[in-house]
Amino acid sequence: MLSLFSVLRFVHIVAGIMWAGGAFLMNLVIGPALGATGDTGRQFAGHLMGKTILPKYMMLSGLATVLAGTYLYGVNSNWFRSGWMMTGVGVGFGIGAAAGILALIFGFLITKTNGALAALGAQIQGKPSEAQMAAMAALRKRQGFVTTANMICIFISVTFMALARLLG
Repeated sequence: MLSLFSVLRFVHIVAGIMWAGGAFLMNLVIGPALGATGDTGRQFAGHLMGKTILPKYMMLSGLATVLAGTYLYGVNSNWFRSGWMMTGVGVGFGIGAAAGILALIFGFLITKTNGALAALGAQIQGKPSEAQMAAMAALRKRQGFVTTANMICIFISVTFMALARLLG
């Protein structure tokens, strides 16, 4: 019979693959394509982010990854009290975990920023005003920062999770 540890390890790995894969696909393929296609891209982005399950899918897969990983790390470290945390393996998983938690936080900020962009876009009728253009530019700048930070954190997390057992 499967133990809770085994089930959560499976959830952690599969949800992590879905989360990281979705983030890389969105930020390295779909995002640039949306930016290059002007009004059509904005319409597609509005539909993708507002009328599909993608934002919920990304947040749920990230949350499942972090929650399952926290439990797994807790069990391995005797709930954050064992010397295992200072071994190569423990440090590797710890760095991966910290980067994963930061990636989840940046993911929440991406969702919030995308929501603000969608709300502002819905307000614009015809040619945007100077204030609307300035607000849009500020939101796009924030979006660029949080998506880049998210991608870096996910990459660091995946790298350390994959290599942690080799550090022991």
